Amino acid sequence: MTEPAVLAEPPFRVPRDRADLQLFLQAALTLEHLTIPPYLTAMYSLRPGRNRPASHIIRSVVLEEMLHMTLVANLLSAVGGEALVADSRFVSSYPAVLPFSKEKVPVALRHFGPEALETFLYIERPAYVAEPPGHPSVGEDDGWTSVGQFYATLRAGVLRLSAELGERELFCGDPARQVGPADFYDSGGEVFAVTDLASALKALRVVTEQGEGADGTVFDSDEELFGETRQPAHYFRFDEIRRERAYGPYDTPAGGPSGPDIAVAWQDAYPLDPGAKVAHYPPGSAVRRAADRFNEVYARLLCVLQAAFTGTPAVLRAAVPTMLELRALSERLHRNPHPDPARRAAGLHASPTYEVTERHFERARAELALRE
Repeated sequence: MTEPAVLAEPPFRVPRDRADLQLFLQAALTLEHLTIPPYLTAMYSLRPGRNRPASHIIRSVVLEEMLHMTLVANLLSAVGGEALVADSRFVSSYPAVLPFSKEKVPVALRHFGPEALETFLYIERPAYVAEPPGHPSVGEDDGWTSVGQFYATLRAGVLRLSAELGERELFCGDPARQVGPADFYDSGGEVFAVTDLASALKALRVVTEQGEGADGTVFDSDEELFGETRQPAHYFRFDEIRRERAYGPYDTPAGGPSGPDIAVAWQDAYPLDPGAKVAHYPPGSAVRRAADRFNEVYARLLCVLQAAFTGTPAVLRAAVPTMLELRALSERLHRNPHPDPARRAAGLHASPTYEVTERHFERARAELALRE
């Protein structure tokens, strides 16, 4: 497989000023996006009409990762920054090393199966969170040890700068650029405007507790924060698929799930090459054109998010039909046995590659311009 890509990480320190905080928030945005292509790959690889419970679980996590991106973008906008999403530098190549992690875990574009689930569980795992940089307990560390530590450091930076600059001075962004609940969302939690210290800390809390769980429990904090029915955090939702059993209302992380069985047909997914590249498909072939078109439509999705995060929140509604278009393009690719004889002999199928270049962004912008 290709050597994993390594994403740039901010310096190992608590953000010192506004520019530093904006740098950290852009890194958080990149981190939240990094998980979406692998989750989409697993979900789209499920054969049509099969594994509906697993598909529903993965879809719910994808939607909440998009919620996290939106909340981080709102926070970045609130402190006077501007999200950068529609740019080839924003989209990692795959496989990629999971950033902010002590262990160098590769994140690849795998079809639905035990190997993909293990990676997802590692990404979302509730882990011991070391103190932010500068604390005596991490005095000998020279780098990040977990995603949780990175977010705890972001929280410390927001608190520090709010105290130093004053809340009104720190949160100086234009409120009209905030994405709100009316602009679209359809899963656990809720999009809300970030305009002050309280809403900034709430946004960071949603991002961390929907992934790992709140206060050592199986569940997220949506009930407390939004008055919604609580549901298992991302780690435990993926664990339900792995164990083929749902968590019940009184289950604990140590005890495991005791709810109803979840039917999982591991074989009902298209086997994919986790190192798939467009270059592996013959020039001019239908498969290559379909893979290129997928990357172009994905670029369009990022252009929509860019517009929503930087002043036109209402366009976020356009993300829904674009996601449906991506699903259809994936299914079209998956129906084709891999064009490479060796990969085809191994039972692999063609798949999207998420290689989004500036050329794809140029085409996507032109396509969006024609629709205006």
